Amino acid sequence: MTDPTSFFDLPDEHSEYDSARTAILPIPYERTTSYGQGTSLGPAAIHAASMQVEFWEEMTRSEPYLTGIATLPSVACGQATPEEVVENIRTAARSHLEAGKFLVSLGGEHAVSVGLFEAVRDVHGPIGVVQFDAHADLRQSYQGSELSHACIMHRALDAEHPTLAVGIRALCKEESDLIDRRALPTIWGWELADAKASFESHLDSLPETVYLTFDVDYFDPTVMPATGTPVPGGGEWYPTLELLEVLFRRKRVLAMDVVELAPRPDLHACDFLTASLIYKCLAFEQRAGNV
Repeated sequence: MTDPTSFFDLPDEHSEYDSARTAILPIPYERTTSYGQGTSLGPAAIHAASMQVEFWEEMTRSEPYLTGIATLPSVACGQATPEEVVENIRTAARSHLEAGKFLVSLGGEHAVSVGLFEAVRDVHGPIGVVQFDAHADLRQSYQGSELSHACIMHRALDAEHPTLAVGIRALCKEESDLIDRRALPTIWGWELADAKASFESHLDSLPETVYLTFDVDYFDPTVMPATGTPVPGGGEWYPTLELLEVLFRRKRVLAMDVVELAPRPDLHACDFLTASLIYKCLAFEQRAGNV
């Protein structure tokens, strides 16, 4: 069930599916991107960069790979309709969640999250959704599709998932009105410099079990230029890790995705940042005692 070369280039005894705590699910889907292209290449670029990530994680003083990280076959997207892709993702993710894996899914565009939300709910019941993102993604539909990357958090609301959005700084008036009308917990981009206290307070409004969706355009373009729609005023590396550590410590994160990397051949640092972010999250998840 593993690819020929595992994520993080692990020895066989730490990449076998049956014994692995974590499973990495690549989803190279790109259908509704509306500005810069290339997210379908994201999973492969993260995979390649992961082989340069050191096994020793210095913040937690641990080696997360020791609990096992299995690399799964990519979800077939091909010429499927958006509805079919969502169902393919839901089916694939559900089987690994049922097997007890901590599932890390890699986009691809942000539309992949819809099937992942549904799979986690299928297996674990009601969840909250924590979103790190530049964009609100709260449109009812976009460019004729309700399964666009710009709509995924509206689909989360439709499914009655409580949400917390972090880093938002690009949205339309209708999205802003929805945030106000429903009092949706939101930490705006301009609030990121001093966000820890408000982040902890907002977490109190979420269920004990949550799903993490991380769009890399959350980061400032000086940190992450390799994304389809980079927006100024985003997150920095260490303050973001501090928020993620709080999240994993305060809540039980059941699964996560990282999406919207659009790799560029002249910017390997962005691929490496994304792979490193995933490894940091695995360290935080394990230190929190969720293993």
